Amino acid sequence: MEMIELDGTEGGGQLLRSALTLSLCTGIGFSMSNIRGRRRRPGLMRQHLTAVNAAASVGQAQVHGAALGATGLRFEPGTVRGGDYHFATGSAGSATLVLQTVLPALWQATLPSTLQLEGGTHNPLAPSADFIAESYLPALAQMGVQTTFALQQHGFYPAGGGRFEVQVKPCAALQPCALETRGMPLSVEAGVLMSGLSGSIGLRELQVLADRLGVDAHPRHVQSLRPAIGPGNVAQVRVRHGAQVEVFTGHGERGISAEQVGARLADEVQQYLDGGACVGEHLSDQLLLPMALAGGGAFTTHVISDHLTSNARLIEKFLPVEFEWEQADAGWRVEVHG
Repeated sequence: MEMIELDGTEGGGQLLRSALTLSLCTGIGFSMSNIRGRRRRPGLMRQHLTAVNAAASVGQAQVHGAALGATGLRFEPGTVRGGDYHFATGSAGSATLVLQTVLPALWQATLPSTLQLEGGTHNPLAPSADFIAESYLPALAQMGVQTTFALQQHGFYPAGGGRFEVQVKPCAALQPCALETRGMPLSVEAGVLMSGLSGSIGLRELQVLADRLGVDAHPRHVQSLRPAIGPGNVAQVRVRHGAQVEVFTGHGERGISAEQVGARLADEVQQYLDGGACVGEHLSDQLLLPMALAGGGAFTTHVISDHLTSNARLIEKFLPVEFEWEQADAGWRVEVHG
């Protein structure tokens, strides 16, 4: 089996997850050293180990060295099988990141799949379940990927307890797509999720978003979740236009006021609105790999993140593709060449 040697010092968990995905999709094995080497707690945490085990399960892979805290592992993929799978992080670790690890392999399988995932659904530094359902999966649908997504229970850090189901149909070949223009502006909407905390916090966040972005501050946009599995507070803004829905998320945390949460989120949304790019920073990071698997594609984004550039370098080790990014009126135009 062809094997690739990888150094995970600079890339964090994303580098490992992308390597797992690409290994399953190409049949090329890899060994990775210094996993999350520059993080405060290096090595595999529970959500990373869940992603490794999920990849091994769907791809009948042989894995050597995977354990909590491990800073190196070897992954030898087998044949990807569609079917019914259940993966749980066993913590508040992000279940959406586990989904993104195995999803590309499963749409290449010959049989449909149903995934039940448990863990965090709305985590800092991870795509929210709403982002997956409303931004990420619709973008994949433009490439021919057919999925359904059902959120069954919200899960916040540190309690976890979230659940969702994803159904995936086989996709023989992805179609290259271009996400370069926004289309007609439709709406900017805000909502706040509260779990085990006073709804007044959400109203204060919503008011900041209303003052800054002009969204509707009616209390009906603050949703108190029942039953409350641990405390949680998430503010979200949806920007809808003809070609794309962008979901932006802010997380409440101890020591940070509701007004600060709202202001940070408003700043992120305003930066996107002020530019002309079609795709936000986080979606741009996550489009690179499926576009590479499609053998082509393009999008505009307002910023080239470190995640995007490190992911591009990794993808080029597994696939015969090249990436180009150049400054444009919209910010940056990124193109994938097969």
